[in-house]
Amino acid sequence: MDDRQVPPDYNEVGQHGVFPKANHDERARFNFLASLNGHLSRQVLPGVASAFEARAVKKFSAEQGHEPQTLKEMRECMKSDGYYQTWSSMRRNSMEMRQQAGRSLVLRQINDINSRARTLNDNDEQLQLDPSLTVPHYVSAVDIHCMPGCYYTELTEGDVSAGANYDCGLFATTGGMLGRYSDGGGQAIVQWLQNKQEDYQPKRILDIGCTVGHNIVPLAQAFPESEIVAIDVAAPVLRYAHARARSLGVNNITFVQANAENLEQFEDGSFDLIISCMFLHETSSKALPRILGETHRLLAIGGRVLHVEQPQYDQSMPLFEKFMRDWDTFNNNEPFWGAMHDMDLYEEMVKVGFDRSQMTSVEIAAVVDESIFPSAANDEAEDYGRKPTWHVYVAAEQTEQST
Repeated sequence: MDDRQVPPDYNEVGQHGVFPKANHDERARFNFLASLNGHLSRQVLPGVASAFEARAVKKFSAEQGHEPQTLKEMRECMKSDGYYQTWSSMRRNSMEMRQQAGRSLVLRQINDINSRARTLNDNDEQLQLDPSLTVPHYVSAVDIHCMPGCYYTELTEGDVSAGANYDCGLFATTGGMLGRYSDGGGQAIVQWLQNKQEDYQPKRILDIGCTVGHNIVPLAQAFPESEIVAIDVAAPVLRYAHARARSLGVNNITFVQANAENLEQFEDGSFDLIISCMFLHETSSKALPRILGETHRLLAIGGRVLHVEQPQYDQSMPLFEKFMRDWDTFNNNEPFWGAMHDMDLYEEMVKVGFDRSQMTSVEIAAVVDESIFPSAANDEAEDYGRKPTWHVYVAAEQTEQST
């Protein structure tokens, strides 16, 4: 195997003021999981396509009189194939193991992590929590990504354990390809913006669904004069995000507990740049139009909205690929994944007022230190949603505010 495909050791993970401290056995668990994920992606996954072509599709055709024509038929075709079952089970179990590895690491030192976060957070006006906020059903109904308690569960007063678990395990899940601080997505957004316009300097930036701030911190570092607001519905990840940013020397982000479906506390046209990163698919069919509507209302004249996601299931995508990408809908506790990717996002944005002629999509790949980490761009293995490359749906530069 090319040594550039070997995941970096967990010792390379970026440390900051609230990052959980892993002992030898905990690092070994994460190293095992990173290698397992890489093995599943590069060595096991290609066999699923072979199993489909050699066995499953022939069996389905013999029974039904035609090849699979829909995602439902593809699931029926593949669900009893032993090879697919093995790969799917291992992939699901690797996620469960990753969550339990992070959870046990964090709970072992929860009082210390919460104390460190409290020192950085207390009496800081740039952390604005709303205890009266109701967590949306699409967040509370399922443990997204198999994460126990999801993003919002609090185990004690001032808890940050959900954020700490999310942060410490992501390096292993991605095999280090998001970088030392798992911020390669945010760095890629910065790079694209600066390549688009060398002197680009947004006055106000909004990040919707910020989680622990992996993607917004690089923007804050790149645009230190910008006023930045990062919102999420979950208090534990916001506490962690604020403490993390502070410990990294970032002081221009205000973290706000808010529901993106209704951001009435912010004035019309008050943000020059609005981003979401792998967030839309974690909402719902009712919430998504409201969120898109708020981004249209909040976008300033000449501003941009960037939604970072995986590609939609359009007509050009082969049915087998759609089926593989749809795995998360049924197996990774992301029930809206398939429905959202089956939508025409351009059409949804037009419905809330965006001009179709001002919309486009671009592809970006995570920016990492290639002297240490494998390059996402150079890794040709396809893992149907795990590879750190994304489609960015851009509602670009309104020339005048719509009414």
